[in-house]
Amino acid sequence: MAVDSNFVKSTSGSIVQESRRKGRISRIVSHALVAEPCISCTTFNILAPIYKRLDKENQSCRESEYKVYWLSRNQSILDRLLYDRSSIICLQEFWVGNEELVDIYEKRLGDAGYINFKLARTNNRGDGLLTAVHKDYFRIVDYRDLLFNDFGDALPRFLPWNQSYRFGNVYKILQYVETYKKRTSLIPCPPYSLDFIWLLNPTKYKKPLKTSWSEAVFSIIKYQLREASLLETDAFAFLKADSPGEYITFSGFSEALHQLCLTGHPHGLSAEETKDLWNKADIDGNGVVNYKEFQKRIWNPARFELTEKGFEDGGAEETEEHSVGFNVKNADLFPSEVEKGTWPEDYLLSDHARLTVVFSPARVPCSPTVC
Repeated sequence: MAVDSNFVKSTSGSIVQESRRKGRISRIVSHALVAEPCISCTTFNILAPIYKRLDKENQSCRESEYKVYWLSRNQSILDRLLYDRSSIICLQEFWVGNEELVDIYEKRLGDAGYINFKLARTNNRGDGLLTAVHKDYFRIVDYRDLLFNDFGDALPRFLPWNQSYRFGNVYKILQYVETYKKRTSLIPCPPYSLDFIWLLNPTKYKKPLKTSWSEAVFSIIKYQLREASLLETDAFAFLKADSPGEYITFSGFSEALHQLCLTGHPHGLSAEETKDLWNKADIDGNGVVNYKEFQKRIWNPARFELTEKGFEDGGAEETEEHSVGFNVKNADLFPSEVEKGTWPEDYLLSDHARLTVVFSPARVPCSPTVC
């Protein structure tokens, strides 16, 4: 989705969102907008009725079978969203397959000044996404649907982590954003309808996407090696496998990734991605990765990056150009107990927490190509 950034309006007053539960007041967002214009984003997985189980003993009993239940819960969700009145609302697991529920959301959000965009899940299970943009803050000039047909039923776990890390999806979306920005000068609107919020600022120091992606994967490789209790020298020995010299070969590198469960399954690294990583690790392009290249790319990239950056900067002064970006003024999860790793038993709106973020405009340094 693209927006005209000159259309962001200033609103006087304050956004104060409070919810009373067990006699306490849980303050979601409290930020005065008198001094400066702000925008806010709310992202919320509202748990489609077709997934909500009503009986632990009977897993097939779903809320979708009982209108009085799903209607009441979704009306309460809408009450909360309209009370918060975020500039952008992104809902996941929205029951697009139920026309009555869709009409309720479109009517209430439309009456409140929102323009609504919905998108069904690619596997036709009945749920999807709803993005609502308030007309007082943005003018929509273009939008595109980004489909994940190749990722199957749900957003997958791309690489094995201690937590669900939707790495492949993030990379694919960022690739789309970069392609879109090359075709137009319009600003992709944060956030996408996912259960996290991104803020893309035109920073001068933003690295190319493929570089950032490879650095992230190398970090995951290092994490996996350290999880196996391997120190630096042992990790290098593991990666070089049966290599006759003090270097890592592509075949040894590929086998190590397979043993770390980073390849060899549907959501692992592809052959092309593995080759891209190898080319990044092989800095001098001689077909092997020596110990210094291993340190620089995988084990301790931050130390080398700081050294190189200091050398490149050379202390020289340069005139910076600026563009309009955003600062995060406030960000809160609700229920607030989620931030402490607990889930309140009396919170029944969804099985996910709601995230609301308030942004304010700011001057940020950028490259001449961005400005």
